[in-house]
Amino acid sequence: MMQEAVLIIDNRKEQALKNKRTLENANISVYLASDLTVAEMMLSEIEPDLVIISDGISEKEAIAKIREHCNSIRPVIVVLSKSSHMQDRVDALNFGADDFMSEPIASSEFLARIQAHLRRHYETETDSVTGLANQRISFKYLKRVINSDKIWAAMLIGINNFEQYKEIYGELAAEKMKQTFGAIAKKALGDDFVGITADGEFLVITTPLKAETIAKGLVNGFNSAAKKFYSTEDAEKGFITLYGDDTPNRKINLVSISIGIISNEYRKIRGLKQALHSLISVKNIAEANKTSSYIYDRPKLVAENSVELKDYNAKLLILEPDYALSFLLETGAKMRGFEVKAINKFEEATDDFIPSVIILDAGGANEVADFEICRKFKKDARFKNSNIIMTSVIHDKDSILNSGADLYLPKPYEISFIFEWVERLMTKYNS
Repeated sequence: MMQEAVLIIDNRKEQALKNKRTLENANISVYLASDLTVAEMMLSEIEPDLVIISDGISEKEAIAKIREHCNSIRPVIVVLSKSSHMQDRVDALNFGADDFMSEPIASSEFLARIQAHLRRHYETETDSVTGLANQRISFKYLKRVINSDKIWAAMLIGINNFEQYKEIYGELAAEKMKQTFGAIAKKALGDDFVGITADGEFLVITTPLKAETIAKGLVNGFNSAAKKFYSTEDAEKGFITLYGDDTPNRKINLVSISIGIISNEYRKIRGLKQALHSLISVKNIAEANKTSSYIYDRPKLVAENSVELKDYNAKLLILEPDYALSFLLETGAKMRGFEVKAINKFEEATDDFIPSVIILDAGGANEVADFEICRKFKKDARFKNSNIIMTSVIHDKDSILNSGADLYLPKPYEISFIFEWVERLMTKYNS
């Protein structure tokens, strides 16, 4: 389970410590700030689930600071005051507080009301399909764990071929699959944290000692259930076929899971961005296996269902003349943890950024020149191992592939679809 975090802004040292002990006895992490200056620095760092503002602190100013620094998930705001006047209560609530408690208050009631707010806060950030914490809570908890002094392990779990399954079998069947995985994860994890990071993708926070055992349990549990999601015919064939007007018919393997595991046991993880980049990179390599598998990124790998971890190049080069689309691709790539660089012409490619995948547009004012750019990349020794995805409104597959492209995607395309291919080709580059 996720350990909640509470920030107490109180300039009364003795009373603040008393409230801190009350909450810590209930396994709640508590942080103290004696004034708004200190509190302001702590808000972005710990992203508390609940903030208690006491007498002596400007309620209006404090609530404004909280709203300013907690844009993604606003914490519950509780005002704790010696006043019992109705107008003070009304003012605090009008300023944006969620509750007002008058002192003195019994420790048991204080704790019960704080726990009720935390429980409700968590419920509002729970995925309605799986009952697991949503993406915002998952990333917040990972960030909180990274900033702590604990030894931890994080696992990024993806259901392979999930989007294709949903396209053929429908939304309800896909939701049933996610519910099943959620049930398997809860059974395997016990009190460890599990949440959602994307559709068909999950995050687990545990300890290095338990991580590999959990991964094996998830692999075995999901493999046992996988064929039950399909028709008898597809289950017996062992694959499904995806059809499209502008793309070749493709054979899609049955769903499996890929798990990437990282830990701070042997190396320092510096922030959420580095953690997500590492998790995505390791999980991508696990996808090289056609069956469910996991990789534990650590000095030595000894895992029955794992594959060897090699240096992973997660660099993506984008040459797209449409500024809006280029910006969208660059932003989406960064959100997925890739190292990305966008350029306007071949001459801007540099020796210090050798990508594993290049996204190149063809079909501008002079498509012949665009094909020649592709040939330049292929002939350049620096990019001999780079895979090229060429996109175009010109549906001339032969010319595009003959120019050296490794994959042709007709425009318009879904952004998520092109990144799916980017991840596959990055795995190919490093395998």
